[in-house]
This record gives sequence, structure tokens and C-alpha cells, in this order.
Amino acid sequence: MKVGIMGTGRIASVLAETMVQMPEICLYGAASRSLEKAEDFAARFSIKKAYGSYEELAADSEVQLIYIATPHSEHSSNARLCLEHGKHVLCEKSFAANYSQAKEMIDLAQEKNLMITEAMWVRYMPMAETLKEVLASGIIGEPMTLTANLAYLVSDKHRIVAPELAGGALLDVGVYTLNFASLVFGDEITDITSSVIKTETGVDAQNSITLLYPGGKMAVLNSSIQVLSDRQGIIYGTKGFLVVENINNFESISVYNTDRKLVGSYQRPEQITGYEYQVLASKAAIEQGETQCPQMPHQTTLHVMKVMDELRKQWGIRYPFE
Repeated sequence: MKVGIMGTGRIASVLAETMVQMPEICLYGAASRSLEKAEDFAARFSIKKAYGSYEELAADSEVQLIYIATPHSEHSSNARLCLEHGKHVLCEKSFAANYSQAKEMIDLAQEKNLMITEAMWVRYMPMAETLKEVLASGIIGEPMTLTANLAYLVSDKHRIVAPELAGGALLDVGVYTLNFASLVFGDEITDITSSVIKTETGVDAQNSITLLYPGGKMAVLNSSIQVLSDRQGIIYGTKGFLVVENINNFESISVYNTDRKLVGSYQRPEQITGYEYQVLASKAAIEQGETQCPQMPHQTTLHVMKVMDELRKQWGIRYPFE
């Protein structure tokens, strides 16, 4: 399958490095708003074509799937451009800046019978299935509470703190904690409470979110762009608990009983970078004529966007373009 990359930043580089090692994929083109940047990027990864505009990539009849690696604020217009040119889309998280943009993107893809999916990479990994299987086995009883945190020292990056680029901890790293909770407890939330500390630019520097679910279940989530965290996700059940190391790329799952003794351990299988799974899932969905990937259904993408809209409303954060 011939794939094009839109955007040539850090995450685009990681995906390019991944795809050039995948026999199922031909990394065919890379586009930037600067031809020079696109050519440099293409040379680095031996990509056949470089485009000095996103329109040129979208218009190339050779390209089947486009991976969007631009800032959050641009995802909606970039995805529409790809879809209008008949291209399938793998769009970096957060999928859009808000629910309304996400809904438009998905509606357009369905109208044109094209596949679009969110590159929430952990959802596509084998370890996500392992986690579901461990929980379903009943080894920790009924999961009732979970905590998850994700924080990186990235507040010095312009994209991360710029309101006009839909910056802030929530859309960049908080989205992983929300997806972790969704993976475990599903998408039926009964209450959302939260606290926030903002940057000087007015986006969220760190946040704490508590979600309540039917049956008395609770998720407590923390994310930040100005400290470093252990990245753990812990799920507490009626017969024990389990610890997921690195909710941003599950490294291991350790299971403990009521005596807090280790009773099970699962290690991440060998991977190229971990990003290959979302590309393979996109390819499979396209070949099967699907408009979404089962690992990251449109309904879940929209649910998470809606929750993030509600959180920003609680915090009084609106992006300039909204």
C-alpha cells in the first residue's frame, strides 16, 4: 500500500522510520509547506516523492493512505483535503481540536466511503488485547478504580503551549489517560470533575480529572507538560490489582493478588517502534472496505473528543479559532 506523510516533524519522522521497515507498506511521499523541508525529509528516509504543499500530496493518484502529522489545529482541514481527493486517512491524535471538527471529518469519510481513523497507537497494540484478556479472566475480580498519569517535560515547545495550535497537556498527553480509562471502563460516563493549572499562554499546563461510571467505578487521571511522571496505569479490583508500565506504549502488565503478591506478568512483544500496528490496522480496514478500524471505532474517538470539550469548558479554555 502506498502511503504519504503530511507534515515532517518529530512524530512524522518516527512513523517514517517505522514504515520503511514494513514490507507491507511503500512509503511513497512526504509533504511539507516548504519544498526544501519535504525534500530533506524524503532524502532521510529514501522516500520517492517530496511535495512543497499538502494539496500536491492529496492530489497524487498514486497515494492511497495519508498519515496526518500536523498540529492539532490543522487536523480537520488537512483531513478534509485528503478525503475530498479520495484518500484514506490515518490522523494523529488528538484526532481534532474539538468534537464538532471530529464529527465533520468522520461524516465526510463515511459519505465518501473512505477509511479514517485516529492514530491512538496504544489501542492497536497487542498489549491492549492482553490487558482486556487479563481483566476478563477475573484474576483481579471486578475492576472498580483506576489511576493513570502521563507527563513529559515539553512546556518549552511552542506547539505545546500555543492556543492557536490547540496546545496544552489535555490534547497532547491527557488524551492517553482518557483512552486508558475508556479501554478499561468503556465510554458511559456519569460524571466529570476536574482541576487545572494553566500556562501563561492560557492553555492547560497540568490537569487532574475524575470520571465516574455506572456501578460505582471511578478513574482518576493526571497529565502535565511541565513535570516528568512514571507513566503508570493502575487498575484496582475486588480481588487484586494490576500495574501497566507506560500507558503511552504498554511495556508490561504486572498482576497482584489480595496479599499484594505478584501472580502474573506479561511483557510487550518485540516491535519495530509500536507504531506499525496502527498502519497495519488501517491497511486491513481499507482492504476490507471499512470506514473505521475496530481497534479505534469512530464512536470512541467522538466520545473522547466530547469529554475533552467538556473539560475545556470547565476550565474556561477556548482556542482562538473556535
